[in-house]
Amino acid sequence: MDCKSRTIWRWQVVFSFILCSWGWVSGQLHYSIAEESDPETVVGNVAQDLGFNLADINKRRLSLGTEGSSRYFAIDQKTGSLTVHERIDRESLCASSLSCLLHLEVVAENPLELHNLEIEILDINDNSPIFSVADQIIKITEQFTSPGVTFPLETAKDLDVGKNGVRQYRLNPNPYFSLSEKNRKDGTLIAELVLEKILDREEKSEHRLILTAIDGGEQTRSGSTQITIIVLDINDNAPVFDHLSYTVGILENVAVKTVVVKLNATDLDEGANGEVLYSFDHHTLDSAKKIFDLNSHTGEIFITGTVDYEVSKSYELFVKAADKGSPKLEGRCVVQVEVQDVNDNTPEIIFTSKNNHVPENAPIGTVVGFITVRDKDASTNGEIKLELSPDLPFRCQPMSNRYSLVTSGHLDREQVSQYIITLIASDLGSPSLSSQTTVIITVSDVNDNPPAFLQTAYNAFIAENNEPGRLLCTVSAVDPDEGANANLIYSIAESHIDGSPVSSFVYINSDTGNIYAQRSFDYEQFQVLQITARVEDSGSPKLFSNDSVFMFILDTNDNYPTILYPESSGEIIAQENIPKSASAGYLVSKISAVDLDSGHNAWLIYSLAQPASPALFHISEYTGEVRTLRGLHEADTTEHRLVISVSDHGEPSLSATVTVLVTIMDHVVQESPKSHDFHINSKATPDMTLYLIISLVAISVVFLVTFTILLVRCLRKNYYSGCGFCFSTKSLSQSYVDQYKPTLYLNTDGTLKYMEVRMAPPEAPGTCYPACFPPTTDIPNFTLTKFQNAPQYTEMVRDTNPTSDQACPNEPSLQAQPNTEWRFSQAQRPGPSGAQPAEEAGVWPNNQFETERLQAMILASANEAAEGTSGLGGGTGTMGLSARYGPQFTLQHVPDYRQNVYIPGSTLTPTNAGGKRDGKGGGNKKKSGKKEKK
Repeated sequence: MDCKSRTIWRWQVVFSFILCSWGWVSGQLHYSIAEESDPETVVGNVAQDLGFNLADINKRRLSLGTEGSSRYFAIDQKTGSLTVHERIDRESLCASSLSCLLHLEVVAENPLELHNLEIEILDINDNSPIFSVADQIIKITEQFTSPGVTFPLETAKDLDVGKNGVRQYRLNPNPYFSLSEKNRKDGTLIAELVLEKILDREEKSEHRLILTAIDGGEQTRSGSTQITIIVLDINDNAPVFDHLSYTVGILENVAVKTVVVKLNATDLDEGANGEVLYSFDHHTLDSAKKIFDLNSHTGEIFITGTVDYEVSKSYELFVKAADKGSPKLEGRCVVQVEVQDVNDNTPEIIFTSKNNHVPENAPIGTVVGFITVRDKDASTNGEIKLELSPDLPFRCQPMSNRYSLVTSGHLDREQVSQYIITLIASDLGSPSLSSQTTVIITVSDVNDNPPAFLQTAYNAFIAENNEPGRLLCTVSAVDPDEGANANLIYSIAESHIDGSPVSSFVYINSDTGNIYAQRSFDYEQFQVLQITARVEDSGSPKLFSNDSVFMFILDTNDNYPTILYPESSGEIIAQENIPKSASAGYLVSKISAVDLDSGHNAWLIYSLAQPASPALFHISEYTGEVRTLRGLHEADTTEHRLVISVSDHGEPSLSATVTVLVTIMDHVVQESPKSHDFHINSKATPDMTLYLIISLVAISVVFLVTFTILLVRCLRKNYYSGCGFCFSTKSLSQSYVDQYKPTLYLNTDGTLKYMEVRMAPPEAPGTCYPACFPPTTDIPNFTLTKFQNAPQYTEMVRDTNPTSDQACPNEPSLQAQPNTEWRFSQAQRPGPSGAQPAEEAGVWPNNQFETERLQAMILASANEAAEGTSGLGGGTGTMGLSARYGPQFTLQHVPDYRQNVYIPGSTLTPTNAGGKRDGKGGGNKKKSGKKEKK
């Protein structure tokens, strides 16, 4: 920018400041810049003029709109200054227009705003006036041309405008001609040659003049042309038009060849001097000559180009009529053509937005972009109404000179991820014209959906003894979100199984959801593993879901049968004695065995592997009872070695053997129960003794407290005879006492069969409560034998008949749990040993899970008894202390619940149902002690 341009720019800034002080600021920003300014020249500070703080400039990210004029300017993102981007040539932009304004749009983000910017390009005197011809020839008739006649001269053209355009013409001094200047309607200065005195061709036939055009710039520029005056002979009448000025109106877009007006000029001369030719003179603009043409013979002006109201609203045509005389005479007129607007322009729609993405959680009223509509037509033809596609969560909100597209409803990307909005703009002309454009709005995802598993729960079945690393199952989840919000990660929720972290049991692939075994599973330890699978996405914040996975461990036949009785280990062989007088069906022994497996894998079958005398002994296939097939003879040997095999029904079958040595004796003497048979084993642990002492003390204290409370209540009411507790056993009926006193049952040979202690049923309130224990004189002399090596000392054997005894309401806590097998018939009781009637094949459940259900029912019944909801709650039943063993069977030999207890020398087979087996844990794995010999 030169010194002069800088001075102009400074005065413009000062002038703008004065206007702002006077309150003349328009609704948009206005700047001025001289053309040909160097790049990086500062035009103004847009951010400051818009009222932005210096700290907000970077945040608002100012930028120019996408129109073509924006390439000449740029906005500094740090300071907000508007600078020149490339050199501007005003003449190429605005031609000869007096005002050269560039309209820009400034877009600010965060929030999105649109501002109008108007930049005026100031002209500098960088062009000199130029004449289109270097030599202009004018012919003037001698004598008959009077002084004062004017002759139009060629107009100089200057690309600059305003004062930098042509401001004066100069003619070299001469006595015959002078110069006259006047302004055309559009402001253009034109020059005419004025004749000052009559010409005499004989005196001088030719005059040469120099015409100079000078502009009004500070440093003036000029251009010259030569005028040649040729003096002609007489042609004294010039053509004359009917009117000096014509005004016509035409519609824009009129068809080509349409006649606008027909001119008429008359010449009073005759012959060639009276023939008239029409033409446009030099004052007619070239732009008008491109649209209009003139028939030189008829004077008709017609259309040759496109008439556009939006380009020019009027045209000025200068027409001359010249005759063919010598010299030629001319007449002139002016035709004013007014163009009338036609609704021929469709509205224009401009959508401005820096980002066509809107988040799905955007609130109602969020601005998506700006819509600008334009129509080049005038009046009602340029008035526009805007519509958009119906049934969409968007609406157009009117602003000062544009619309803003805002949300009018809640968005959900999972339902609609993209909206195609059709904008329709229609004008109010007749007929109405319209245009439409399509705007695509993409709904961006927000992490608003948690992942969901495809199943409510997952079940996996795996045989025990599996290899670590085996695939158990696959969990799968879906997330309707997208991108990182739908990137799923699987995991196992932290928990513990039997005191061990769940991660030591299973492992899950975080990407695929495959669950693998970390260890080999044992059905005898766990039957069902429940873990919680977790899936979460990678959004922010992260969302997750949980689901249960059940691992069912399937049993395999991996445990051999364990023989509980008779115990035979190493070189010790079990021995049984039978008398010679034994008849057919005599019970020799009872083989009891258990299998830690389940289902068919635990269904045991008994057989004689090496029978010494096939015709003498027989073993029940399902009960394990060894009986004689016939009576004994004198010829029979006195010792028989029986090898008994116990096999399960697994695939493959597993078995165990035991050897029983049967001795035939003349007489088998069995000892009667004596007090010393129930001695306390010195090998018992001190802890058991301590527990028994604490239990007895606790029971005694409870009894004393109860007795004291009842006594106090009876004394208060003075109602000793009607008290709810009988203090003397003499007040009870003898039959009542006899019914509920402990009873000993003996075998025919005097040995102890079993002992019953029955509990009294509850009475109605206010009645007498009978004592649970009879006088000590009625109880036989015996001592309780302490269990040897029996941690489950409370699980005593009880009678299988639930109606024979009654539970005592004040029973000490050391009593055994009541038998619950009374709920099932003999055929329904689980377990292969003793589950079926003697000598008959039992019906085993069809599958493993039916067996487990039976076991679960037994466990539930046992739990009810332990919690006081079964027989101890007031129903009848035995106490559970049924010592139905001979002297060789002490109480520490309590077998598994599936063991049949045998009584040597008897054909009875009482069933022990007092024990119980856990879900799979092997039941009572205590082996019975070796039978005591007399």
